[in-house]
Amino acid sequence: MARLLIILPQTDFDPTEVAVPWKAWTDAGHVVAFATETGEVAACDPVTLTGQGLPVWAKSLRARDENVVLYRAMAQSPAYNAPLRWSDAHAADFALVHFPGGHAPGMKPYLESAEVQRIAREAFAADQPVSTICHGVIPLARAGVLKGRKTTALTGMMEGIAVALTRSRLGNHYRTYPQSVEDEVKGVLASRRDFDAGPILPHFATEAQPERGFIVRDGNYLSARWPGDAWTLAMAALKLV
Repeated sequence: MARLLIILPQTDFDPTEVAVPWKAWTDAGHVVAFATETGEVAACDPVTLTGQGLPVWAKSLRARDENVVLYRAMAQSPAYNAPLRWSDAHAADFALVHFPGGHAPGMKPYLESAEVQRIAREAFAADQPVSTICHGVIPLARAGVLKGRKTTALTGMMEGIAVALTRSRLGNHYRTYPQSVEDEVKGVLASRRDFDAGPILPHFATEAQPERGFIVRDGNYLSARWPGDAWTLAMAALKLV
């Protein structure tokens, strides 16, 4: 049994990218802890969770029903309701640190946090297992730990499609920054070729078929692109701990 840490934005994170790893890791017998900016309970992006406000043609951006069930179970767990503060979290106290993503504006304090970047630097300096997905790669890029690494992240194509599908109803809800995640991450790598966008037509991994998603592994560092890769990422992480 190991202690694993999920760093949470205070609001607006993607529910699948947190609940799926929580489910996989707790089912495997590990203890999963959480950390938020204030030490108060976090809340995911309600648009992604419920689909409320999404236009009909963008309903695919809503979390799948089975992952909504996982999120609601996680939200009732004692650990989720007693998070650490970011400032009190240290990578050395855990066997793995997970950095999830999400699109909505409430992600920005997490993406820009010096404390979140500190935790990332601690984990990479000690060569501890780290997993990240979607926008969760941004804090690592800003922490300066990805140069010389191979990685993926939310691709420009995926991000652009989400923005285009939702802009008429939700404005820039799915456009976190003017620059795409892919472009920002590529800008800090030793070579832009170290970014692997994966297949153009992605598959959605499930608990029954976790191998269907796409991830990039570089030593103890695992990265993925979108919620459809969450089961693949979570199961690969188990092999590192």
